[in-house]
Amino acid sequence: MKKLLPPILGTFVVLFVCSAPLRAEELTRFSALPGGKVRIEGTSTIHDWQMEGHLIGGRLEVGAGFPTEPGQAATPGKMEAKVSAVIPVSSLSSLEKDGKPYSSKMDDIARGKLRMDVAPLIAYQLDELVLKETPKTPDAPYLFDAKGRLAVAGVTNSISMPVTVTPLGNKKLKITGQVAVKMTDYKIEPPAPVGLLITTGDEVKLSFEWMVGQKAAAPTTSPK
Repeated sequence: MKKLLPPILGTFVVLFVCSAPLRAEELTRFSALPGGKVRIEGTSTIHDWQMEGHLIGGRLEVGAGFPTEPGQAATPGKMEAKVSAVIPVSSLSSLEKDGKPYSSKMDDIARGKLRMDVAPLIAYQLDELVLKETPKTPDAPYLFDAKGRLAVAGVTNSISMPVTVTPLGNKKLKITGQVAVKMTDYKIEPPAPVGLLITTGDEVKLSFEWMVGQKAAAPTTSPK
């Protein structure tokens, strides 16, 4: 029996080493594309306010069975997926309701509250993704529940939110989501200008539209 142990152990080592790269190859990677949007909406005693940014970086990696093409069959349940997404705080700007720039002073206040000097990125990491509902038509989105960690102003909290994934064809996906959070949960004191009878609501609504796609394979050249 003792003579059999080295070959058996060697087999397990070989299987472990070989399985690692194979496992990585099973995941399909999507990278962030231009065209994304993040929106932050809040309230105050004088009017509602909103900020927007149009830069979401990061990547999505999905396993077999994840819907990546319009009309693809998928089974509701937990999906294998990894998400790492970042939003530069400097890309956020205040807007009027009609979309025009609102106030550079408000931009400076918001970036200060978000501690941009020490935490220049808002970051999200996915922990769990569950497919809840498949689309009724090929161009409709797949409905998911997502659990993950959101880091804002140097503080990280767990959040849950509904997410939609719409395959657009040509190896592209549109991902949208929305969640309400409290500024104080991230140790952010709601702005209250000194000398003015203005207070800002603690709760804000975060929504996003994220575009991701697969990189085209590099062309191969045949040896001459």
